[in-house]
Amino acid sequence: MQVQSMHFKQRAGQKLADQRLQQNLKKLSTKFVSGRASAITELDDFEGTRDAAKERRMRAIENLDVWLALFEENATRAGATVLFAESAEEASRLVVEIAQKHGVKKVTKSKSMVSEEMALNKALEAAGIQPVETDLGEYILQINDNEAPSHIIAPVVHKDKEEISDLFARVHQRPRLTDIPQMTREAREILRPHFLSSDMGVTGGNFIIAETGSVAVVTNEGNEGMCTILPPKVHVVVTGIEKVLPTLEDFATVMRLLPRSATGQSISNYVSLLTGPRRDGDQDGPEHMYFVLVDGGRTGLVGSEFQDMLRCIRCGACMNHCPVYQKIGGHSYGWVYPGPMGSVLTPSYAGVDKAVDLPQASTLCGECHVVCPVKIPLPDLLRKLREKQVAQHLRPGFERIGLTVWAWFAQRPALYRVASSIAVRALRVLARGRKTISRLPFARGWTDYREMPAPSGKTFRELYRERK
Repeated sequence: MQVQSMHFKQRAGQKLADQRLQQNLKKLSTKFVSGRASAITELDDFEGTRDAAKERRMRAIENLDVWLALFEENATRAGATVLFAESAEEASRLVVEIAQKHGVKKVTKSKSMVSEEMALNKALEAAGIQPVETDLGEYILQINDNEAPSHIIAPVVHKDKEEISDLFARVHQRPRLTDIPQMTREAREILRPHFLSSDMGVTGGNFIIAETGSVAVVTNEGNEGMCTILPPKVHVVVTGIEKVLPTLEDFATVMRLLPRSATGQSISNYVSLLTGPRRDGDQDGPEHMYFVLVDGGRTGLVGSEFQDMLRCIRCGACMNHCPVYQKIGGHSYGWVYPGPMGSVLTPSYAGVDKAVDLPQASTLCGECHVVCPVKIPLPDLLRKLREKQVAQHLRPGFERIGLTVWAWFAQRPALYRVASSIAVRALRVLARGRKTISRLPFARGWTDYREMPAPSGKTFRELYRERK
């Protein structure tokens, strides 16, 4: 995907005005938020499990080279081929070369956000190879002019049943259906011939396990099995290098949190651990298995102040609970990863200058940190990105001047008290006896969209002194 994060403000404004989208995004709170809240109560020690998952993920990240080398050794011993790609473009080239080596004409794909980073479908099509998305949400987006996903778990959460029904009727050339089971059956009937005629299957990897050389793929539709067990002679796994876990025990710990945080399920419908190609005596499986492990900027975070972001398990809980994402959806963020996680990852991978507004796309309420299963301090990381932008003069001049003036007063308590006393009284006069201020000079970005509560006319220190 081409980075479009520099258009965040324009896109966000359009999404806020889209009433249909606003209605569709309510599904986040009615399904994912409440589902997670219920599912985590099943764990006897949820916070202890979070601590354990965080520790296990960081053990892998802090010794990334060691565990990747062990993974490569064990995966190779099991008969797979492990390839490393420094960039997303190199990763796409490697997958295309694998397909050409085996004479592949059609590729069935399970959902993979890394393949979105790689723009893999575009690369395959350019080489004359047909990619077919088999995750239902991704399939809907593919037949809708290759629309980008708006969520990492539920890629089509921005659409409602009626939109999808119209799309199916137009593309499939069948009578329009509105019953969801009938619609999913129709999609199954369309996709089944592709599964049976595919030459190669491409999946993502939720995790790769160093001690066994395996990949763990977690889905709810079972399509990853159709991409790896049925006719495809070749199975290619594309995933980020940070997804390595040292042991199966580590994987078991993290899996207690992933489905609960993502979809509110105790466990996903399908959890596959795949190790190497078909062996003598096996009744199914691919003849060839490849791992394409993508750097794409990840090693640049190792040892940096943003290293914590690498332990992300891609559950989507941060965006499900984010008040900003809940109003504008994923397309506003302009790249693969939306929400709070995307507001850190996009500047980190694509460059701070290409995503100037994303670190600002947060209230810093802390909800994303509270719900993150591996305790990533997302508000702190967003604040650090804001500091980096100011230091690099990437923020507007009036904003930097305003912060400089505020900092000057904040370092001089006596002056700060005088200035704040004058300010609250001036705002009280501006309110003209009303409880809110609808138009505020120099802050139209706030009052154009919301009312500002009018201050009482006294500072906090004055009110505190009176009550004490």
